Amino acid sequence: MARRNHYSVYVIELSKEVLGEVRFIRCNPDYRDGKPCVYVGMTGLDPDLRFDKHKAGIQSNRYAKRFGLRLLPDLYEAYNPMPYALAQDTEIEVGIALREAGFGVWQA
Repeated sequence: MARRNHYSVYVIELSKEVLGEVRFIRCNPDYRDGKPCVYVGMTGLDPDLRFDKHKAGIQSNRYAKRFGLRLLPDLYEAYNPMPYALAQDTEIEVGIALREAGFGVWQA
């Protein structure tokens, strides 16, 4: 049973340089100037290990690899760990909530 609840949602802060990416801007029409830009994902790994893999280019998202600065555990730790289906839903919900707060958000 414990193995089934090993999934995590994570949030990576992205450099403001990502705002130079047309595709990122197009997907964030309600971005409020000064708010953070983030990548929201889910993983069966420890979020620290998953971040390291993004930065190393191993199964990485291009924005997380190129612009990823650090994890923002205050935005996700309360949810983890959880079962796979709940992690899928939570990833979407966290992304929506952050967008509504004016963040620039990228999700794979």
